[in-house]
Amino acid sequence: MLIKKIKIINIRSYEQGEIVIPSGAVLLSGDIGSGKTSILLAIEFALFGLQPGQKGNSILRNGADDGFVELEFEINGKNIIIKRTLKRKKSVAQEEAFITIGGKTEEKSITEMKTTILSMLNYPGEFAKKTNLLYRFTVYTPQEQMKQIILETPEIRLNTLRHVFGIDKYKRIKENTQILTLKLREISRLKQGQISELEFIKLRLAEKKQDINSIKALMPNMEKSLSAIIALKEKKQADVLEVKEKIAEKQKFEKECEKTDILLMAKKDSLSKSNSEILFIKRRFEEAVKNFNQNEFDLVIKSISDKKTSLDAMKKETILMSERIRTLNLKKSELDALKNKIANLKECPTCLQEVSSQHKVNIIGEAEKEMLSLNNEKIGIDNEKQLKEKEINLLEKEVFDFEKKREALNEVKIRLKTIEEDQSKLSALGKQKIELENDVKMLSEQIIRLKEAVSSMKKYDSVLSARENEFAEIMLEEKKLDIKKAEIIREIELGNKEIKLLEISIAEKEKIKNELVHISEIEGWFSNQFLEMVGFIERNVMLKLRGEFSRLFSEWFSILVPETFSVRLDDDFTPVIEQQDYELDYSYLSGGERTAIALAYRLALNQTINSLISEIKTKGLVILDEPTDGFSQQQLDKMRDVLNELNMEQLIIVSHDQKIESFVQHVIHLKKDGGKSVVVG
Repeated sequence: MLIKKIKIINIRSYEQGEIVIPSGAVLLSGDIGSGKTSILLAIEFALFGLQPGQKGNSILRNGADDGFVELEFEINGKNIIIKRTLKRKKSVAQEEAFITIGGKTEEKSITEMKTTILSMLNYPGEFAKKTNLLYRFTVYTPQEQMKQIILETPEIRLNTLRHVFGIDKYKRIKENTQILTLKLREISRLKQGQISELEFIKLRLAEKKQDINSIKALMPNMEKSLSAIIALKEKKQADVLEVKEKIAEKQKFEKECEKTDILLMAKKDSLSKSNSEILFIKRRFEEAVKNFNQNEFDLVIKSISDKKTSLDAMKKETILMSERIRTLNLKKSELDALKNKIANLKECPTCLQEVSSQHKVNIIGEAEKEMLSLNNEKIGIDNEKQLKEKEINLLEKEVFDFEKKREALNEVKIRLKTIEEDQSKLSALGKQKIELENDVKMLSEQIIRLKEAVSSMKKYDSVLSARENEFAEIMLEEKKLDIKKAEIIREIELGNKEIKLLEISIAEKEKIKNELVHISEIEGWFSNQFLEMVGFIERNVMLKLRGEFSRLFSEWFSILVPETFSVRLDDDFTPVIEQQDYELDYSYLSGGERTAIALAYRLALNQTINSLISEIKTKGLVILDEPTDGFSQQQLDKMRDVLNELNMEQLIIVSHDQKIESFVQHVIHLKKDGGKSVVVG
């Protein structure tokens, strides 16, 4: 992996900045607080996002609502750009993540991006859900963090290194094996409980088979008794059927008797209706002849015609009178209007001369005379009209009475014609009456014969009752035997099912018994051979790692510190410092010596991990953060040898010590201006 460029907006002390990082040894130079470490944290954030426990406001610039880091790097000749954004809401959170490969940009979730980066760097997949310790101990470890691991308790340091080396899996294997063996023991106890009744079930199976054989021995006698009952039932059933046939014949006669009786009643009813109809026709004819007179009918019609002619003439006269009255009223209205007009007239409309009062009085007087004459004439006509209307009312009543009488006579006339037609039916009704009387006589004789036949067959009712009782008793006995047989069969079936279930249970428990033996063997193998083998492998791996780690640690330390000191690692990977065969406590060393211990530990750890995980893509990259803090001038001179010995494809050093500038090929100067970090060049 080769870092090429980093662009940051609103990250820590940077408002904005862009740094091109060449290959070889590169120094990020600047005073303390100038923003050197911010660049390293921005690189780590771009690659892996926020770490567990790390808050977004430790990355986003104070007062800024959003920001981003864009990192360009190269892996196996392929150019890759990663961009991660931060946004301030209630708290600062990772917002978006983009990756560009071969000019094609794709947005990914935070988790997807971390998985993608780990895959590109060829880091083991198990680090996807862990902190970036592998990156920290192979590429970039803050100096104080490296000193901290040296000062940790042996247990914490050992667990941390197990995690980094990827061999904490042996510990997990042991823990998982213990869980597995506990589970296997639990399963064994469960299976022992499941087979505890095996012998009892076998004994129960033998007893059940013996019981079933005893029950089956009862079946022959049961079948024999049932056959005898069935034969007797069939005989009794035949007797019942024979009596039922006789009763059915009797019922047939009874139904025939009922039908004949109904027919007789119908014939009698028809005869009664015929007699009534004959009598009705005769009476109606006599009554119609007595009530109708043709001369009277003709006189009524003539009177109606004469009266209507007179009535029409009178109505025409009253209409003329009404017209004359309307004419008189109209003339009277005209004269009244003329009076009002003359009374209000001041000058003649023709000659335009003033009209005198006397002239007005004369004209009004003539008009009043004429109005009086018209009123007298109207009164005379009104009186005459009232007399005519009274005559019209009387005449209309006479016409109404004559029409009513005409309708009554006409109804009698029509009825008389209908009765004359009915007279022709009398001879047919007479013949029908004779036939009905003969039918009534014949049906009465037939009913007597049928009733005698029914009476002779009534004895079979009591015979049927006795035979049905006998048949019911046989059926009841057969049912009892059937129930008993069914109970035996059911008991045999249930017994066979129970035997089958017992056999299945025995087979299952035998299987469980075999499984128990197998599980016990597995549990024993895991508890003994497997755990011993895992422990042996773990010890050998740890011995090899500690040996290699200790050798490299000693070599790097010997470059940095005078030969009066020697160092090595104990079983817990704790640095042991010796001087003339005496062990020195780490806390009593000078600041430069403690830094040398931490740097040597760091470089040795880097080489050990890179050799252990040989395919990771960050082997050619190392970032050192303030590696010379507290160094003497002599130790600073030794750093040239350290850097030459490293021989990395890309080495990024963060330091405020100007002497380091002469040890590297490229220097990038950083400074803080107005509270903002900027790249000088």
